[in-house]
Amino acid sequence: METVIYEVTDKIAIITLNRPDKLNALNMRLVWDLVEAFNRAEKDEVKTAIITGKGKAFSAGADVKEMIEMPIEQITREGHMPLWERMRTFKKPIIAAVNGIAGGGGFELAMACDMIIASDTAKFGQPEINLGIIPGAGGTQRLTRTIGKYRAMELVLTGRLISAWEAFKLGLAIRVVPEEALIDEALRLAKEISTKSGFAIELAKEAVNKALDTHLQQGLDLERRNFYVSVMSEDGKEGMKSFIEKRKPNWKT
Repeated sequence: METVIYEVTDKIAIITLNRPDKLNALNMRLVWDLVEAFNRAEKDEVKTAIITGKGKAFSAGADVKEMIEMPIEQITREGHMPLWERMRTFKKPIIAAVNGIAGGGGFELAMACDMIIASDTAKFGQPEINLGIIPGAGGTQRLTRTIGKYRAMELVLTGRLISAWEAFKLGLAIRVVPEEALIDEALRLAKEISTKSGFAIELAKEAVNKALDTHLQQGLDLERRNFYVSVMSEDGKEGMKSFIEKRKPNWKT
């Protein structure tokens, strides 16, 4: 992988975007390297994954120079879809550790993760409107579902960047930490999650994500199904038994 640094520690994959001279702009090489990184993480049977950026930015967005030269047929048939689809099907939690700017596709990359931790220097926004285009990888959809129509409309139509603290107040970031503590905090959260049953984490992640994709009754039906599966699983039985016996559970997954 030319544009991604991949490492695993304590069953946690750390995936670092490595185009610092281009503010980690998303070109097709980086897209495919990220796909490969998630493939490796799956083979390595990690419990959690962290995405961050090397240098001053998380990701400034799509590589505009590359994008303007791509024929419409290629953009329509492929574009960055391999990455979004790979992240959608990745069953383990993904934490975005956002350092510096997360703009356009970079913001959409962060929102495609399951949780966002921001450094106090981070900035978020959808500046595509300034280029005469619109967001194309979730900026009008995930953003609206997270912060509501009116605030999302403002950010999409003005291209305004917001601070880490404003992102926190809007419910985009779950916490804001000093830049030097960003990776440590992401690792702390990942390790906390990793102490739980891996199978239960997968079922819970699927159920929470369905809350955004379905109407209430469909979501409740999936939640109930996943609850029954978790109760009858080895880890479910072990967890309930260890609770009764007042000891730590010994998870199988």
